Amino acid sequence: MSSSAKVLFGFHAVGVRLKTAPQTVLEVFFEPTRRDARMRQFLERAREAGVRLIEADALRIAKLAGSHGHQGVAARVAPLPAARSLDDLLDQVQGPPLLLVLDGVTDPHNLGACLRVADGAGAHAVIAPKDHAVGLNATVAKVASGAAETMPYFMVTNLARTLGELKERNIWCIGTSDDAPRTLYQADLKAPVALVLGAEGSGIRQLTRKTCDELVSIPMCGAVESLNVSVASGICLYEALRQRS
Repeated sequence: MSSSAKVLFGFHAVGVRLKTAPQTVLEVFFEPTRRDARMRQFLERAREAGVRLIEADALRIAKLAGSHGHQGVAARVAPLPAARSLDDLLDQVQGPPLLLVLDGVTDPHNLGACLRVADGAGAHAVIAPKDHAVGLNATVAKVASGAAETMPYFMVTNLARTLGELKERNIWCIGTSDDAPRTLYQADLKAPVALVLGAEGSGIRQLTRKTCDELVSIPMCGAVESLNVSVASGICLYEALRQRS
């Protein structure tokens, strides 16, 4: 396996790649003992794409995937063409941009779920700092259910500087904080906006907080003090979608 190739696993993650960029799928490993309808449809799609199919037992696929949650399929894939720069992406956005900024989200399951909800809500990109974040590994791709392939994810060197550049483009940076005076539902999310969320518990870092134009809270009515970051991302992004539609 070449150093630039990576592994995707699970029907959804591999299926999305077969659909969106079949030329990048080098080979697909599948468990021949699994003969249900979902596997049959999946293999049919792989054959139509002209992909090399290799029979492998569950253990071999688990070793390849680094996980037992592979559903009997894994693929070695070449990297997709590198995502354009954030500037290039923003130059091409139609209508007001909607961005999700994650400060300090280091759990791959959380990142995968955030990418999935960003894709669902129609966000244009997800941004994270290189030094306080997780890269796009196989677990992220599996949890994201294909969104890791379609949602632009930019890891930036200096998050505060990037937020400053967004502000120069008249993108309003809204951070979430438990102690903010206004709630999410009082904010105007119809304008160009970047929603900034931190890791569960610790929240966004002090410098990031200072750089935001505005801080809002998500109303909490029960005993718990904070929500999982992917749930909070979903609430914020779908409120933006509701206001815009």
